[in-house]
Amino acid sequence: MSTTSVTWWGHSTAWLADSGAGLLIDPVLTDRLAHLRRMAGPTPRLPGAPDAILLSHLHADHFHVASIKAVPGKPALIVPRGARAFVFKALGAEAADRCVEVSPGDEIKVGGVRVRAVPARHDGARGPWSRDRAVAIGYVVEGAARTYYAGDTGLFEEMSDLGPLDLALIPVGGWGPTLGAHGHLDAADGAEALRRVKATWAVPVHYGTLWPIGMGRVRRHMFDEPGARFAEHAARTCPDTRVRVLTHGETLTVEPAR
Repeated sequence: MSTTSVTWWGHSTAWLADSGAGLLIDPVLTDRLAHLRRMAGPTPRLPGAPDAILLSHLHADHFHVASIKAVPGKPALIVPRGARAFVFKALGAEAADRCVEVSPGDEIKVGGVRVRAVPARHDGARGPWSRDRAVAIGYVVEGAARTYYAGDTGLFEEMSDLGPLDLALIPVGGWGPTLGAHGHLDAADGAEALRRVKATWAVPVHYGTLWPIGMGRVRRHMFDEPGARFAEHAARTCPDTRVRVLTHGETLTVEPAR
């Protein structure tokens, strides 16, 4: 039986391997991002050139221009509808030519997997002072397994339509003590999202990596604890799901149940 593996490199950066395809998700491959510093884990080391990069929305901690430039090879850039103009401006014509824009419901085949864009409840602007805007999305990757990457999102009713899944990558925290709950999940809401999507395995992401410079001791529990708290909530909310709290650079391999 074929297996699927995910390697978590901190924050929302992950490498998903399924059916011979390598997919890089929301890469942040540096130790510094504006006012944020990598506070845990090694600098990511990719196993090679991915077949595609999945980008969920334009916020810089997910759509990090310098990191995309550093990715080897010429992978397809699967981006939210409206993001190609920003790619052209930030990365140039060659990168823009590799863009595939998708809206919720759109599908694209990458090697042996099919990548489907799904909704997310999150602001799609590049930033508060930017005119660059694209819809925020998540992804379901279907190959040997069905894997859901939520991107950044709050809870939304259509989550229940995404399952059943073999693996879910669920955001459970953030990059600072004042990030706020709007358009994000904390550990408890992440467990509710997991209940809705009905996944066999789950991995918490979007926590425990980036933190504002000079604030290393401020609300440290919000940095360290979301993954473990998510596992505790999930054990009560969806006890049939197996939660794996990965360390930075660790890989989980799953065998689809069906």
